[in-house]
Amino acid sequence: MSTRTNSLQVSFQLKVFILLLAIALIVLMFPKGESLESEVNVGSIWIQDDLIASQTFEILKDADTYGHELLTSAENVIWVFNKDEQIPIDVKDSLEAYNVLLLDLLDRASMDGKELKNSFNFISAASLETFVELRKNENLFTRRERKTMNDVFNISRLILSRIYQRGYLSIIYEEIEKDSIGVRTGKFEKGFPKRIYLDRNSVNVFISAFLRNNFSTNAPLNNAISEYLNHFLKPDIIYSSQATEEAIQLARNKVSRNIGIVNENERIVAKHDRITPLVKLKIDSYRIAKGEDTGYWERFSQGMGKFLHIVIVLGLFVIYIYLFRKKIFYDNYKILLIIILILLMSFVTFIVGQINVSVPVEHLIFIPVASMLLTIIFDSRIGFYGTVVIALIAAGLRGNDYVFAVTNIFAGALGAYTVRDIKNRSQIFRSFLFILLGYVTSILAFGLERFDGVQAILIASGFAATNALISPVLTYGLIIFFEKSFKITTDLTLLELTDFNSPLLKELARNAPGTFNHSMTIGSLVENAAVSVGANPLLARVGAYYHDIGKTVNPTGFVENQLNNNNLHDGLKPENSSELIIDHVKSGMELGREYNLPDEIIDFIPMHHGTMVVQYFYEKAKGSYGEDKVNINDFRYPGPKPNSKETALVMLADACESAVRAMKEPEPKKVESLINSIFKSRIEDGQLDEAPITFHDISRIKEAFMSILIGQHHKRIRYPKQDEMEQNTEAT
Repeated sequence: MSTRTNSLQVSFQLKVFILLLAIALIVLMFPKGESLESEVNVGSIWIQDDLIASQTFEILKDADTYGHELLTSAENVIWVFNKDEQIPIDVKDSLEAYNVLLLDLLDRASMDGKELKNSFNFISAASLETFVELRKNENLFTRRERKTMNDVFNISRLILSRIYQRGYLSIIYEEIEKDSIGVRTGKFEKGFPKRIYLDRNSVNVFISAFLRNNFSTNAPLNNAISEYLNHFLKPDIIYSSQATEEAIQLARNKVSRNIGIVNENERIVAKHDRITPLVKLKIDSYRIAKGEDTGYWERFSQGMGKFLHIVIVLGLFVIYIYLFRKKIFYDNYKILLIIILILLMSFVTFIVGQINVSVPVEHLIFIPVASMLLTIIFDSRIGFYGTVVIALIAAGLRGNDYVFAVTNIFAGALGAYTVRDIKNRSQIFRSFLFILLGYVTSILAFGLERFDGVQAILIASGFAATNALISPVLTYGLIIFFEKSFKITTDLTLLELTDFNSPLLKELARNAPGTFNHSMTIGSLVENAAVSVGANPLLARVGAYYHDIGKTVNPTGFVENQLNNNNLHDGLKPENSSELIIDHVKSGMELGREYNLPDEIIDFIPMHHGTMVVQYFYEKAKGSYGEDKVNINDFRYPGPKPNSKETALVMLADACESAVRAMKEPEPKKVESLINSIFKSRIEDGQLDEAPITFHDISRIKEAFMSILIGQHHKRIRYPKQDEMEQNTEAT
């Protein structure tokens, strides 16, 4: 287990809770009340025994047909208006009161106009001026027309009367959707064309035309009267949204939900009969009727059946993980990640199931996203088994839809296999073609089997193409989310860390070139050996690249970085030299955390030395002080020991590469003996006790190391006069 493992991460109780909660949430998404026989499709053949109705039930209309009828009934409802007979009375009374006030203010001899403007601020200054001039010169206002304020008041009364005789709408014509409206007077309602009434725009036109034709041609006077009247006018035909909604609901309620009934003991469909649209309606209606007719114990037993259904499907996946992927099983964070993906796909299936349309929207359930995510985060086997489990659960949520399950298992598996050996993030988008191929092939197969028309197959393929196009995009976005949220190290992350332009590797190459070359060589060693023992070659190589990054803090303290014959340790005490050497582990871990290296990579830094002793300086100290005066633990690395195949490989490769490099004559026999000695010392010291490595693995690792190390240090023919060239120090 990792050194950062905590009790919450491995808690068995938490694991059980996560699984039970997931099962409960999925059960809640199952179709309510409906029995769970297999989904039937128009055109297929009923291969079961005759289906006989155990009860009388209504044949419910197709959801699209019923929905269209409801919409049509609502659209045919005209808007409802209430006629308020009190408004004309109130408007007339208000007008009369203001007539008296206006006349009184106009007649005051000492009037300065201020009080008039304050009382009639709803009229423009020009209109007030017109009324003032009219009152002063009532008989001289015009040569052709002699008008008085009383004439103004009389024509105003007449116009109000004419307007309310027709009726004044509270909404303009353009905002009323239909040409007719329903007008309620008291308890009675009657439909009328909307244009027999006046609206806000036509009222103004009516007033202007009436004044011009029946009162005066004087534009300023007519405008003043129009302004004056508009202040008092209020609609008396008032739109009622509540009454309109009630009328719409009443119309919807009148739409019949069924197209007939099936009596008890009547045959719904006979064995080997083809499923017609009417037969499918009968079967679907029967399923609903059976669900609605169940009592408490029937609902309880059905709920228990759903629970066991999911337990069976998930149980197989859990057993597989327990037997073959114990690292995942004992890590609750990884279990939670898998459960989140399953719940996400289940929820999408549930949401899509609520959409009542005639098109195949089930192809928009992005199960390939989960397939690719599981493969990238874990491996292709987890990706495939996860695809099967998710597809079966989603099919269960769709009423045990066999066709849906097979289609998504095929498309999801192809999506998983396309990212099995992913080398970069852009490779995810290559999956589009394979996912599309999986969906289209399945749609064509089942479409031909059901005698689907060309149009139906093309429409389904169009939705599948949308799924295939969006799935890689979602995968790309979600993989980043899961990497950050769960601190998951995927192969994509590891590939990015192999870039020599990464800050830590650039720093290592610049400040400690000898260590950099050493790390690159170890990377080749462990990658080759990892393949032979079933370890992750990419993880091993990246771990080798970064295992010695702590040496960048004090590079000259390590012999591979000393470019001259001056050895820093010649002037240090053995214990100080040992402390300097051991400190590169602590410094490396600090650098790793500072640069946000994944925990899996930081593990290589302390584990590649385990709890070994810095033997050279320990022996030097014994020679200087005496064995009884030297504490071996002062010369021991802090550990921990390697706990994986990959970290164990780096420990062994680190020692072998350094030792072989130090050989003067690396002959094959000598190299083999040296490697055997190093492996033996590590085993006897217990450094590999916690790593899952067998003796068979040890043999394969030795062979892999031998082939590379001997190849790197093979003898070469010396160039002519090479001795002279090596001794010549003069510039040529």
